[in-house]
Amino acid sequence: MKKTIQYLQAKKKIEKITAITAYDALFSSLFDSKVDIILVGDSLNMSFGGKEDTLSMGIDEIIYHTKAVCRGAKESFIIADMPFGSYQNSKMAIKNAVSIYKKTSADAIKIEGDIHKAGIISDMVSEGIAVIGHIGLMPQFARSQGGYKIKGKTSQEAKELIDCAIALEKAGACMIVLEGIYTSVATQITENLKIPTIGIGSGINCDGQILVWSDMFGFFEKFKPKFVRKYLEGSTLIQTALQQYVEDVKNGNFPSVQESYQG
Repeated sequence: MKKTIQYLQAKKKIEKITAITAYDALFSSLFDSKVDIILVGDSLNMSFGGKEDTLSMGIDEIIYHTKAVCRGAKESFIIADMPFGSYQNSKMAIKNAVSIYKKTSADAIKIEGDIHKAGIISDMVSEGIAVIGHIGLMPQFARSQGGYKIKGKTSQEAKELIDCAIALEKAGACMIVLEGIYTSVATQITENLKIPTIGIGSGINCDGQILVWSDMFGFFEKFKPKFVRKYLEGSTLIQTALQQYVEDVKNGNFPSVQESYQG
């Protein structure tokens, strides 16, 4: 069954929503139907592009990867990230979001931003675009905010986050990602909203959780955030298998007779 916005919203307070990133047809096909949401995140700029941050990701790259993910996943709800610089105003945001919609089968668009993005979200929604908000620690704002900093430390910061979430919901956002927010504050936000919250590093009380697949499966080893639980030693498994392949080739053990065509 294809997951819809209504399906996901109906899960609030009933069942946790599961989400993971994917960037190609192979892995999205493996994840499809097993998770509710697949996010084509601009995190691919770091984990697969080798970049230091997400900022150089372009709209054409997101479209390329979203098309691939859509080919592999037929049931999960697919969200495409709006790259840095692609939604500076309503006109630009609508143009780029429409381009994603026309060229892919994405179910929704995700944008990072505080309460000042409410107007842009409202304008996008009025054009028939499903929008996911993203507040708290926002990777696209890391340079301007002096790094990747956890949010909600002070009562003033907590109030601003809660007010922002409420404003984005009123603007028409159908879900909100809460990243790097103190658990107590993320809990308050979740309780104040009618729409689902998807947490990443924001505690257990969000309506759902998302992780970057290469982090949780142990393929990306540059750094490991506190909130990541590693479910697989992927890098070690790959390197061990690769070494066995190299040895088999060098020792003449591969290919075998059974793996060869005989005339």
